[in-house]
Amino acid sequence: MGRGKIEIRRIENATNRQVTYSKRRNGIFKKAQELSVLCDAKVSLIMFSTTGKFHEYISPSVSTKKIYDDYQKALGIDLWKTHYERMQEHLRKLKEINNRLRREIRQRMGEDLHGLRIHELHCLEQEMAESLTNTRDRKYHVIKTSTDTYRKKVKNLEERHGTLLMGFEPKCEDPHYGLVDDDDGGYDYGVALGNGVSNIYANYRSQHNDHSHLDHHGGGFGSHDLRLA
Repeated sequence: MGRGKIEIRRIENATNRQVTYSKRRNGIFKKAQELSVLCDAKVSLIMFSTTGKFHEYISPSVSTKKIYDDYQKALGIDLWKTHYERMQEHLRKLKEINNRLRREIRQRMGEDLHGLRIHELHCLEQEMAESLTNTRDRKYHVIKTSTDTYRKKVKNLEERHGTLLMGFEPKCEDPHYGLVDDDDGGYDYGVALGNGVSNIYANYRSQHNDHSHLDHHGGGFGSHDLRLA
């Protein structure tokens, strides 16, 4: 018994539709190849699936451009002319936009104002005033942000400085530390670390005219400078 006729209509099931497309596409490409070999025909097939996937077959003896050129020659049309005209129109519009923007820039710089009427000049003045306001607001925002950032950095450095001072002051009673009178009448308070470690000196200076050299009752320093060498 022969196969029954299949009704030609859209297959609703997506899976079945894709399977049928793949089988029939391969069959058409096979027939096109046979036609090209048997009859020395120039065959070109272009197919797109429902998912947008591209498939193509073209006879080995020709190229896609040659097929297009023969097609245009046979029909007496120019497929590229329309495309070229559209490109030219698009380029013309872009040039108009570019010229308009350049003119607006010159007007905002106080140039090319001769052809403007009162209303246009008023609108231009208003736009420039708004732009100036926005620029100033942005400038003040940047200044405020930078100031806050530097304040945080200064505060962090002050906290670190205070921590270092608190770490060195309790060592004033350590017998390894001592006061050395220097030439200018001040005092250097120093310590040397050994055991294979490079010498590190932490020096506290206190001038004679400062009444808070050492707080003998509290066992700590008063006003002093920390110098790391």
